[in-house]
Amino acid sequence: MNPVRINPLSFCRKGQSRLWSQCQATSSAIRRRGVQSQAFQPFIPPPPSSLPKPRPPKTYRRTRRWGKRFIYLGLGIGIVYAVDKQFYYSSISRSTRTFALGTLVALDYKINFRAQPIFAESIPALHARNAQRLFDLLRENGGLYLKIGQAIAMQSAVLPPEFQRMFQKMFDDAPQNDWEDVEAVIREDFGKSPEEVFGVSFTGEPGKGLMERKARASASVAQVHWARLADGTEVAVKVQKKEIAQQVGWDLWAFKVVMKVYSTIFDLPLYSLVPYITERLQLETDFVNEANNSERMAELIANEPRLRGKVYIPKVFRDLSSKRIMTAEWIEGVRLWDKEAITGRWLGSGRQGSPGCHGTPLDRPGLDVSEDSLRANSVNGELKPRRDHWKGKTGKGGLGLSLKEVMTIMVDLFSAQMFLFGVIHADPHPGNIFVRRTPSGRAELVLIDHGLYVEVAPKLRHQYALFWKSLMTFDNKTLGKIVNEWGIHDVDIFASATLMKPYTGGDMSTSRSIRKGLRGKEEAEKMYEMQQKMRKGIKEILGDEEKWPRELIFIGRNLRIVQGNNQYLGSPVNRIKITGNWASRSLVDSPDLTLSQRLGNLGRHLIFKFVMFSSDVYFYASKVKQFFGIGRGMEDEMENQMKHIAKDFGIELNHGVFEG
Repeated sequence: MNPVRINPLSFCRKGQSRLWSQCQATSSAIRRRGVQSQAFQPFIPPPPSSLPKPRPPKTYRRTRRWGKRFIYLGLGIGIVYAVDKQFYYSSISRSTRTFALGTLVALDYKINFRAQPIFAESIPALHARNAQRLFDLLRENGGLYLKIGQAIAMQSAVLPPEFQRMFQKMFDDAPQNDWEDVEAVIREDFGKSPEEVFGVSFTGEPGKGLMERKARASASVAQVHWARLADGTEVAVKVQKKEIAQQVGWDLWAFKVVMKVYSTIFDLPLYSLVPYITERLQLETDFVNEANNSERMAELIANEPRLRGKVYIPKVFRDLSSKRIMTAEWIEGVRLWDKEAITGRWLGSGRQGSPGCHGTPLDRPGLDVSEDSLRANSVNGELKPRRDHWKGKTGKGGLGLSLKEVMTIMVDLFSAQMFLFGVIHADPHPGNIFVRRTPSGRAELVLIDHGLYVEVAPKLRHQYALFWKSLMTFDNKTLGKIVNEWGIHDVDIFASATLMKPYTGGDMSTSRSIRKGLRGKEEAEKMYEMQQKMRKGIKEILGDEEKWPRELIFIGRNLRIVQGNNQYLGSPVNRIKITGNWASRSLVDSPDLTLSQRLGNLGRHLIFKFVMFSSDVYFYASKVKQFFGIGRGMEDEMENQMKHIAKDFGIELNHGVFEG
């Protein structure tokens, strides 16, 4: 059978020019392809022997196995997170966050802390980003982390400026807990409702007292509520935040681990100090301990004629207090940072003091302070009446007190604690000190928040008093002997840190040699070497870790805060002279010394008083310069000198902790 050949152009009409070109193209394509000439062959499947071996069906076991693992992991993390948040107040999450960020900061410094950082523009930029990281961590974690941040802030003078600026914000009020949490703590500790414990009513029940649900102040560990008991007594109810009890153990453990890592990485002998610090911080969460400290300090002050009637400790109501709740007398006073209110003209009664001070009634006669009027005038849950009538109609009046008198009492108080009592309030920042005016027109300080205390054994107390006395008389032999017993290798650095001014009685050749070694070097290299010297300086001060008295940590903190208070008020007193005088006099008055020792110290004390005249000359010269606008005060001049010396050791001082 012959194949039929078809002319493809026969289907195209020449008249249809539009299709003519398409037909030509199709025809040529068919010609090129050719025509199938072979006979039809049916498809025959290949034999099984020629096929490859069968493969098992794909089961995706590995994918399913890893998928299950990720699901279980996610589910486990979710359960841990939920349990942690519900029962542990996010303690595990906070610790994990701490370790992660601590590792990041440590690696950042390990890699980039050099004259020319690898992943940072400069050393200040390195400090700035890590200061921000640590600040954010402390603020986010809250609780004891805020307390640790405040401790860092109070010592920020020896930190880089980037940390100083960042950590000044740590003194802002902490967020307060809701009333439901406050009520829960009261019920857990007393087994009764707030109404039953304090005899108050929130519905206006006659014969009952009052209590504000909104806190008057909120700190890192607790918040304070105002209340008026059924008998009319006004009290401050300090309630520990509900989450603290669960968080404190985790927080302190995380602090220990991080400090251990940092001490190892940066070769600093700091970890040996951590157990003592954590023990003090943990005691601060025990309000029974705080009540004991408060009553003990009140007794010591009452038995000291130089402080009696000048310092007041609020009374604690033991029957309304527990481990997490402390109820104390409500205090009306002016905060230490309010200079205008302290020095402003007194517009109150001439025969009375400020409200509540030495028998002065809280409210002026004729003022309607009935419970009904208080409830009627309540704004945003505030029930406590305003008591600023002593400021006059314009509200511009004040206590009419001298800043010199106020600061003299303060330095006397903390010097007595340091050298005579051996019981030291380690957190005397302005928020913990009220100022009141007595009916006689004199100043009175009220000291609150007695949670953070440190006790000093008689031997160390006498050594420290002699150390201060030797500082004032440039007795370098005695200084060297004392600090050697404390395991300190560099007398000058420690002496300067104690005085908060350069100590020039010893050998300052170290400072001069450092300054000489930095000449001619680039700024980045100078900064790096100076901060390396700072680390070396810390190691020199700590020296032998086993000998170093742990109490000096909190004694130094107390000195630093008191110095900051004096500086903030314009340096009205010669702080160093007053402190040195108490140190010398305590060696005469201390009951722990024998009579012969005390008599011998009395003669030396009289000589010391004469020598201190030179300190007065310097102080009053500074006051004259300050009066004429040439200088800013003794504390500021000493600080400028300290800045000059400190730069040689890689430290840039900035003491403006309370500013802003």
